[in-house]
Amino acid sequence: MQVYLAEFIGTMILVLLGNGVVAGVLLRNSKAENGGWLLITFGWGMAVAMAVYSVGAISGAHINPAVTIGLASIGSHEWAMVPGYILAQLLGAFAGAVLVWLAYLSHWVETEDPGLKLAAFSTAPAIRNPVSNVVTEVIGTAMLVFGIVAIVANTQNITEAGEIDLAPVFSLGIFPLIVGLLVFAIGMSLGGPTGYAINPARDLGPRIAHALLPIAGKGESDWSYAWVPVVGPIVGGVIGAVLYSILGFGG
Repeated sequence: MQVYLAEFIGTMILVLLGNGVVAGVLLRNSKAENGGWLLITFGWGMAVAMAVYSVGAISGAHINPAVTIGLASIGSHEWAMVPGYILAQLLGAFAGAVLVWLAYLSHWVETEDPGLKLAAFSTAPAIRNPVSNVVTEVIGTAMLVFGIVAIVANTQNITEAGEIDLAPVFSLGIFPLIVGLLVFAIGMSLGGPTGYAINPARDLGPRIAHALLPIAGKGESDWSYAWVPVVGPIVGGVIGAVLYSILGFGG
């Protein structure tokens, strides 16, 4: 149960800090209003890093069903634990979104555009084309999971000339920050078309929260698009993990 609790907490931290920076940039009369895409992508990168620092030693900090399924597809994670991980991640994402709503409670009424309110919870494409949008999410998530597996594999084989094992230093101290920078890079490079969900829980949990919370003038939750940031990342996560495994870079 501890690993599931860790995934819940980790994903809650991810969404609290990640969706929090989006809310800060988009909602009216926030001190971060109009902070721009650079601030959002950097905020999401740091959100991932803080989540991994918080629970990585307990559950591995998947904090993303695409990562969990991708790792299971190459035998790095037990399939029996996948449903519990995903449920914990979805609940954590929902809880994180509720906390963002509370943190910005005075700003929802100030913000007239329903689209901006929804964007503080879940993603939406710049150009709505389901096929193209899925492809973008597949590519972004494949890069994410490929990168995570690669970083883990490389940090486990780092030593000095004197054969001092530095793997624990990189795995526990530097790895979360590097993963955060990976997410930052993906956002800057590939996030423009869809807002880069690259995480089904990160999008679906907050979208459910948006539908249920009493947000003034919130509009629709855009359920017609909701399948894209679920299907695309899952497919991409498997592709990224399997591709790294096929290449055999892990030794």
